[in-house]
Amino acid sequence: MTTTAVAAPQFAFHNGEFVEAGTVRLPPSTQALHYGTGVFEGIRAYARSDGRGLAVFRLREHLERLERSAGTLRIQLPFTPDELIGIVVDLLRRNGSDGDTYIRPLAYKFALEPGTPFGVRLSGVSGQFTINTVRMGSYVPREGLRCKVSSVRRVPSASVPSTAKITGIYANNALAVEDARADGCDDALMLGIDGNLTEASTSNVFVVGRDGSVATPPVTADILPGITRATVIELLAREFGTAVEERPVTPAELADAQEVFTTGTGVEISPVTSIDHRDVGTGRAGAVTARLRDTYDEVVHGRRAAYASWLTPVPPL
Repeated sequence: MTTTAVAAPQFAFHNGEFVEAGTVRLPPSTQALHYGTGVFEGIRAYARSDGRGLAVFRLREHLERLERSAGTLRIQLPFTPDELIGIVVDLLRRNGSDGDTYIRPLAYKFALEPGTPFGVRLSGVSGQFTINTVRMGSYVPREGLRCKVSSVRRVPSASVPSTAKITGIYANNALAVEDARADGCDDALMLGIDGNLTEASTSNVFVVGRDGSVATPPVTADILPGITRATVIELLAREFGTAVEERPVTPAELADAQEVFTTGTGVEISPVTSIDHRDVGTGRAGAVTARLRDTYDEVVHGRRAAYASWLTPVPPL
């Protein structure tokens, strides 16, 4: 593992203002704590290779998704995506971030409004908004992930919309991860109610067949359509000349794959080296995964001018 322990950030953005991070407190009556009624984003800022501060990767897309997720739970964000871009950049500057940093905006149900009776509900409940940052490098093993096909099935979109990053739904993912780790694995691959692959615990999944074709479950498969997922699909088309098939993926295809890798803001691009204690391909990162990971690393650190529009610069103070 390559995670580096660092000091906590000095500032957070909470309730409309920049405050000392350690002073943020929520009362035990916070509605989101009781019912999981919050939405969030995971965003990364990377140290630019030219030494000119940080660059946030696909910030606008993340904030626009946050706005859509909030609408799902009838949370009105207090700022537009354009305003939030400025707030995120300002927060990173205030925290003096000079290394890879993780950004976590969180919008959540806070308290019953006057006249609203007690109970589980979305309307009649006020919202609150917080952004926190933390220094973060890679936190998954670079050599790859050992995964297990979990017996915990992914919550279907007919129950909770999978296109929204809702805090409460991640109890489903946590149960799958615990199931995998109890069996000596690093992460879980989750199937849907139909028995086909959906996603890993916090990332999307791609499968490289023995003929070199690349497939990933479609957005109709109860997945969160990840921003890194969309990035990978575009990079494979533009840099590799490979069109990704978005289609149902069966467990049998996982067992027969030449390569499997996961994609997400947190995990970035991570090879899956074994599934259910059986090697995937050679048991190491395959050629497609390794090349794609290197390309992605160059993009997020600002070494590919063609993708500069995906980066929001954070000049140093």
